[in-house]
Amino acid sequence: MNDEDARYRRLRWRCRRGTRELDALFGGWLEAHYARAGEAERAAFEALLEVQDPELWDWVLGHARPPRADWQDIIDAIRASHRL
Repeated sequence: MNDEDARYRRLRWRCRRGTRELDALFGGWLEAHYARAGEAERAAFEALLEVQDPELWDWVLGHARPPRADWQDIIDAIRASHRL
């Protein structure tokens, strides 16, 4: 296993959140976008996974906006792919 595979596996594990819904949303972004994402977007996703679930829910549901534009781009992609 190379470093990129190990990184992906760690992220896959970190996408496991407190609810199946968040697992599916963030795991779905990982599967659909990660491979073609640039390093900056990958780093933003990794940082986004450090945020607590209640905040992620607020952002995904559109009740609030993340403080970083790159996080908002990821949230927008998640929302668009799931029509939230």
